[in-house]
Amino acid sequence: MDTAPADLKPVKAWKDVPLFESEEAEAKFWATHQLEARLMLASIHRADVRESTTITLRFDPRMLSRIKRVARRRYLNYQSMIKQWLSERMEQELKD
Repeated sequence: MDTAPADLKPVKAWKDVPLFESEEAEAKFWATHQLEARLMLASIHRADVRESTTITLRFDPRMLSRIKRVARRRYLNYQSMIKQWLSERMEQELKD
């Protein structure tokens, strides 16, 4: 699709992003929508600079490629996005 950025509908809150049944459905959504800059900046995980531990995770190359592709579409660093996902899931687990 040759949609100009000005034609994309802004996503102002994460609740406005639906759950996707397939990558194709997600691609169609993001072809017509974009994150509002304020939401994008608020979503960047900011590490506690006082303490940080480096770990090693092994991913299947195809999975890592898909993660990087999702991160690029969201204009995020893939490592930051993974940390964000883990943080969100941890909060969800603690609520349950």
